[in-house]
Amino acid sequence: MLRIGELAELSNVSKRTIDYYTKIGLLQCKRSESNYRYYSEESMEELKFIEQCKKMHLTLDDIKQKKSLMDSNQMDQEAFLTQVNLISNKIDFLQNEIKAVYANVGNLEEKERAKILDNLKPKTVALIQSLIMLTT
Repeated sequence: MLRIGELAELSNVSKRTIDYYTKIGLLQCKRSESNYRYYSEESMEELKFIEQCKKMHLTLDDIKQKKSLMDSNQMDQEAFLTQVNLISNKIDFLQNEIKAVYANVGNLEEKERAKILDNLKPKTVALIQSLIMLTT
């Protein structure tokens, strides 16, 4: 078991952030008789998961739902729809990001544009073009 300061140091996340995640139910802790919070070793993995989801621009509510789905190990209709909505929201976000990047590339001079496109993998170029066609 780890105290909040130990968990913060090991996971490179602030105590304040861990406290907030605990208050909103993303992290679980046990309280000692003297009211100290103790976190399990699994809390470090949960923090890594939360940070990865944040890098994908998921909201804390989305992360909480995703974590709840993973913890339940069952996929009922409501859970399935929630998961599909999370993925759909992520796709919408990525489509907007790709549109913005593609628009910026379109504003470049031909030499600069060719240089950038040459550095992209063909699969990436095809994906970008497909997503642009789907969103227009």
